[in-house]
Amino acid sequence: MAQNVASPQVGNRLPYMSEPLALAVDLGGTKVEAALVDSAGVLLAGSRVRRPTGANRNSEELIVSVREVVAGAMEAIPAGATLAGVGAGAAGPIQQDQGLVSPLNLPSWRNFPLAALLADCVPDTAITLRIDGLCITLAEHWVGAAKGIDNLMGMVVSTGIGGGVILDGRAAPGPTGNAGHIGHVEVGGANDECACGGKGCLEAVASGPRTVAWAQAQGWGGVSGEDLSASYREGEAIAHAAIKRSGIAIGRAIGSATSLLDLDVVAIGGGFSRVTPDLFEFIRQGVNERTSFDYVQRVRIVSSALLDEGPLVGAGALVHRATLLD
Repeated sequence: MAQNVASPQVGNRLPYMSEPLALAVDLGGTKVEAALVDSAGVLLAGSRVRRPTGANRNSEELIVSVREVVAGAMEAIPAGATLAGVGAGAAGPIQQDQGLVSPLNLPSWRNFPLAALLADCVPDTAITLRIDGLCITLAEHWVGAAKGIDNLMGMVVSTGIGGGVILDGRAAPGPTGNAGHIGHVEVGGANDECACGGKGCLEAVASGPRTVAWAQAQGWGGVSGEDLSASYREGEAIAHAAIKRSGIAIGRAIGSATSLLDLDVVAIGGGFSRVTPDLFEFIRQGVNERTSFDYVQRVRIVSSALLDEGPLVGAGALVHRATLLD
């Protein structure tokens, strides 16, 4: 039996026994999670289940992980409650209409039919698949740091870097579902090779693993983002330079996106976004390079209000707030 993951709820509200619930699934480069989400954006206590993914796992191992988290979350449905649908967020790229995923950090899954797998796990239930960056954006718009803001971008800065966009109060996924995939915008002053085939992409420069790798290449002796965070707190010069480099690159990408889309807010979550609060100061520096554009300067950059629950809340929003997707 899959083990549940204890986590704080987004709010204090518990779902009514008869209330429709969404099964939320979040597939990323290091883990897959599932939980039940109610119509107020609250994770049902005891329903959150996590299993590993990772670049070294084969397709069958990934399938087992997905099946286990879905089964574990479904075991937590209260008697009398109904399941309104399944919302799934996946690292990109995806093919939204075909239900296929090709996460860059999961090389054994290329054009993998994730929607079909979920439909097999939960028969006779509607499945909605979107890129994970859009899910985090929907979560922030619904119950998070950008609640009620109608022009925003959400970002995940973690193993990879993803994003999604809401414009004029509507999700903007694009024809394939990959709009907002800001991790593959090229940022100036870098030539780092990216798994997408480009050079100087934001993800190749500023994701957690790539920032750690850059610091190691400069002579730093740590091995993880946690180590980098500790070295930064201790005033280690290479750690400071690595995190500043990451932040400036993120800011440049946000400046470019805001120049294009005229955003009000960018909300940033993901594990590496919490490497140090100073990361956000460096991000702002990157945005401020566009000194002549007042409309770019006005964009607010905020930390996610949902900690690590945002992707699951956003996947639940695919079901509970489906009108934003029309």
